[in-house]
Amino acid sequence: MPKKKTTPDRPRDVSQLAKRIVAIATEQEDDTARDAPSAAASKRGEARAASLTPAARKKIAKKAAQARWGSPKGE
Repeated sequence: MPKKKTTPDRPRDVSQLAKRIVAIATEQEDDTARDAPSAAASKRGEARAASLTPAARKKIAKKAAQARWGSPKGE
């Protein structure tokens, strides 16, 4: 699975970037409109969680705990 981009899309050209910054500063362009995919991702996550069985959720949680802390508590 590809990693999520942490930076917003920005024009590579300095002139286009300056134009975008001025447009945002003068409220001609809304910089929050580019965050719409994250709202859709949240809905997809909720749908996935609803479809998982308790055993599958437990398996995913154990794997995440192993990755984060080395081993889950109690083992």
